[in-house]
Formats: sequence, structure tokens, C-alpha cells
Amino acid sequence: MIGDLGAGKTTLVRATLRALGHAGRVKSPTYTLVEPYSLVIESGPLDVYHFDLYRFADPAEWADAGFREYFDAGALCLVEWPQQAGGLLGVPDLVFQLSLPDEHGSPGDSNEEEGRVLTARAFSETGKSCLERC
Repeated sequence: MIGDLGAGKTTLVRATLRALGHAGRVKSPTYTLVEPYSLVIESGPLDVYHFDLYRFADPAEWADAGFREYFDAGALCLVEWPQQAGGLLGVPDLVFQLSLPDEHGSPGDSNEEEGRVLTARAFSETGKSCLERC
């Protein structure tokens, strides 16, 4: 998920987890870097990992943190600030970008308009299938 500070990335993760059936607290992993969730959905168990890479100053920190195993386990990985890992994350299934309405040339001033603009892009067949179902 891409967006400026305060754009709503963590709020979008909270909504996603709630939609998947998580009823507990969802906290930002700004300091812990990753928060794990184990869910049970219609198709069975689902591990979800919520990453916040904002504090990474160098993509090498991604490799040093040992997070690759999370992505190879068939889990749902939700990543805030993926650009901080450079190209080490690989190609994602989906990228969500959140921005304030006036950043896209919407009429009015940001104080008058509420909400965010969500742009979703699919980069794999899995991602395309997900967007088609939404």
C-alpha cells in the first residue's frame, strides 16, 4: 500500500482484516515491523501478515530482517511503504495507492472533501482475479 503519512493505509488494512472476519485489535506495526493474524475463512485457515516498512532506510534492511519466508508461505501479506524495500519484494499481486481527493485534481479543497481516492492495480493473474471479484 502506497500513500503519504495519514493517507489511510493502516485503516485500509483494518477494514480488510475485519472483512476477513478478524474481530480483535489491529495495531500499526510501525515499531514491530510486522503484525501476524491467524484467521479462518470459508476456504480454511489463512495467515495474514501486516508489514510497515516506513522505518527502513535501506532495502538491505528488508533482507536482513528475514521477512522473505512470510511471502513464500502462501499467506496474505499486506505491506505499507513497500518502496522502502526497493525491488527486493518482487512483483506484487496487487498495489493499492491511497491519496487525498485534491491530489488527483478533484474539485474543492481537502478541508471540504472527505474520504480518500483508492487506486488499485493488478500485476498478476491472482491480482486480476481479485479485482474482478470486487
